[in-house]
Amino acid sequence: MTPLAIGFLSLGGLLVLLAMRMHVGIALGVVSLLGMAAIRGPNAAIAAVADLPYQFVAHWTLSAVPLFLLMGAIVFHTGLTASLYSAARNWLNFLPGGLAIATNAAGAGFAAVSGSSLATAAAIGRIAIPEMLKAKYDPGLTAAVVAASGTIGSLIPPSILLVIYGTFTEQPIGALLIAGILPGLLTAAVYTVLILTRCIANPKLAPRTSEHIPWSTKWSSLRQVWPVPVLFLAVVVSIYAGIATATEAAAVGAFVALLIAIFQRRLSRLAMYRSVMEAVSSTGSIFFVAMGAILLTRLLALSGIPYWMVEQLNASEVEPLVFILGVSIIYLVLGMFLDPIGLMLVTLPVLYPLFKAMNMDMIWVGILVIKYLEIGLLTPPVGLNVYVVKGVAGDRISLGAIFKGVTWFLLAEIVVLALLISFPAISLWLPSMIIN
Repeated sequence: MTPLAIGFLSLGGLLVLLAMRMHVGIALGVVSLLGMAAIRGPNAAIAAVADLPYQFVAHWTLSAVPLFLLMGAIVFHTGLTASLYSAARNWLNFLPGGLAIATNAAGAGFAAVSGSSLATAAAIGRIAIPEMLKAKYDPGLTAAVVAASGTIGSLIPPSILLVIYGTFTEQPIGALLIAGILPGLLTAAVYTVLILTRCIANPKLAPRTSEHIPWSTKWSSLRQVWPVPVLFLAVVVSIYAGIATATEAAAVGAFVALLIAIFQRRLSRLAMYRSVMEAVSSTGSIFFVAMGAILLTRLLALSGIPYWMVEQLNASEVEPLVFILGVSIIYLVLGMFLDPIGLMLVTLPVLYPLFKAMNMDMIWVGILVIKYLEIGLLTPPVGLNVYVVKGVAGDRISLGAIFKGVTWFLLAEIVVLALLISFPAISLWLPSMIIN
């Protein structure tokens, strides 16, 4: 059997294992080990397993992952989420669907200091869901806005997914993080328009409140959320101004989060312990999948699949727009069944050479890939953000109602995706400012 045939057979085996719900990291490792053994022999496969995973996870830029995770964990466990939602509620409550819009705004704000979609959805959901249900908001809208706003954490820096993408594709992490700002804000803005439009068209979704909030209360609540812009600026400005690399900016962010928690007298031993353990656990889970993905990359290189696919792509003369639309369909379908990190690391070894062959800007491609992963967080049957929100809501909201409510936000995501594909400058303008 030729190496090319072994490679395709290995990819088929990988899909079977994933369909059987085997852990992504284990499936990647098993398939890669057996495939390399079939092509080069058992000794070569063992040597690759002994060497490649360590080389990848020891990469300096990946140090940003545990540091960003630690920063977000400290922020969450020291109670910043509550004050963030309270401020958004006080300022936006007068709008149709004001609590839902406040939840969306708070989700975008928390995303700027968490780096994780799941953490954002869980943190905001614990506070926003009881508030909206108490105000007689539609349960589907209530849960859906929490799940959807959580996805913004994948784009607005610090983004763990962008760090992993940049490391895997050897793109500048700082430029990628900066590139996620405008698409993240665009997503939040489109969500806001969607909520406002739906609540004006159907006032029963979100009954208007007669509560009058004094200006003194509004300004007072704003004073409680100063750590959010401080943390965001500590990370972004240090990168934008060239003061620190992305990895160093992650360390700055974690350190500033620690100082803020100490200054506010919120850093207990228990909070610190939980923050560290959460960061360590999440890092281990992410790196385990990444090690399997780097082994798959070596298997594909030995089999010659990337080179064969590039040849087929060049021979077919596919237009870049058609190619991007085809990739979009692949990600949207696979996103229904795989978690975001697993999906990205399974597909990148195959698609990265094709992106390069099409001479596409890999910063722009990275933002599109993260946007695809965001959509996967909302689509059934996996939809991790939906299940996180269901866990927070408990029996108060059914899973069917959440998925039904999320459908509206999936339509909004298609609009955002179309804008990002049609106008690459949305993703590339800020990074170009850094380069210039």
